[in-house]
Amino acid sequence: MTSLEILCALLVLALLGQQWIASWLDAPAVRTGATIFVAVCVQALPFLVLGVLISGAIAAFVPASLLDRLLPKREAVAVPVAGIAGVALPTCECAAVPVARRLMQQGVPTSVALAFLLAAPAVNPIVLVATSVAFPNAPAMVLARLTGSLATAVVMGWLWARFGKAAWIVERALRRIPEPDGRTRWRMFFETSRADLVDAGGFLVIGGLTAAVLNVVIPRAWVDSLGSQLVLGIVVMAALAVLLALCSEADAFVAASIAGMPLLPKLVFLVVGPAIDVKLFALQAGTFGRAFALRFAPATLVVATACAVVSGVVFLGGAG
Repeated sequence: MTSLEILCALLVLALLGQQWIASWLDAPAVRTGATIFVAVCVQALPFLVLGVLISGAIAAFVPASLLDRLLPKREAVAVPVAGIAGVALPTCECAAVPVARRLMQQGVPTSVALAFLLAAPAVNPIVLVATSVAFPNAPAMVLARLTGSLATAVVMGWLWARFGKAAWIVERALRRIPEPDGRTRWRMFFETSRADLVDAGGFLVIGGLTAAVLNVVIPRAWVDSLGSQLVLGIVVMAALAVLLALCSEADAFVAASIAGMPLLPKLVFLVVGPAIDVKLFALQAGTFGRAFALRFAPATLVVATACAVVSGVVFLGGAG
């Protein structure tokens, strides 16, 4: 049985049961979930395309020798350099995943690529400007987010350099790419971009579907009742950042709209979200392997929460 025959069978079943399907899809929860699913995918897809184009350009036009010359030889110094380099790439977390994998395949140390993966979505100018607009009465929130996110990227890079193992990452993500000659560079650019888009796009759909279901399941009233409980608010906002899977360019406006919540839990939401959420976990699992994602994601959640709290205490004066 071919895929075409399966598609025809599904279409026939859909036609026969269209009244039941229409009544089921008309439920308010399903409509809300469908709207969120489409919003997550549409919001992330342009940046994912940008990321795979950048990854294809790195594979085709950036020789490994150039990266070796640009990065410091000492890995401990190269990690913060990669984090700061994230300022120059205005992209969301979806785009950073294929770029990080391409950097690994070009011989960049894994810890350096992962530092860039975590920094680029959170410290680029678009995100910082959006945060400033969302919090006009709290200008320190921009500096607090920048510091907390950059610290998360650097600390996770250093932790991976000390404790990470290459065996946790699937072999295809580390496989070195042969240097193309002048005639095949454009072919490699298009082929790698297409392959990365197909590969990452499927996991983006899975992550978007998960985020839609969780958005419907979690009652909004639970969040609104946490304003007077700082520690619980921090925990819940960190969990919401993981579950809601918002794009880093838009999450500041969502955080600002949560009435009654102090600034510190909102900062935790803004630092944790671009570092790890269900959408990003699905992309990491598909790109680097499940063994990597199951270790890297929980560690990132803990480090991002801790860095956000410390940054909030320093720049926001505690609860804020």
